[in-house]
Amino acid sequence: MGGNVGEGPRAGFWPTLRAVLWSFIGVRKGKDYRRDASSLDPKAVIVAGILAGLIFVVSIVAFVKLVVGA
Repeated sequence: MGGNVGEGPRAGFWPTLRAVLWSFIGVRKGKDYRRDASSLDPKAVIVAGILAGLIFVVSIVAFVKLVVGA
């Protein structure tokens, strides 16, 4: 069964993180999206997304505490 999506080399940590960060912004070129869809591991994307979201929330909380002075 050749030609299935996901066959071939998987992207590493940095390309996965880059794709997740681009998805936070919501802007992505079509060719880059297709490349990511065929090379990224869904489990790695979920983990990277959770980590990036956690870092985002913690940084917002720290910034608000800094501004408010609490």
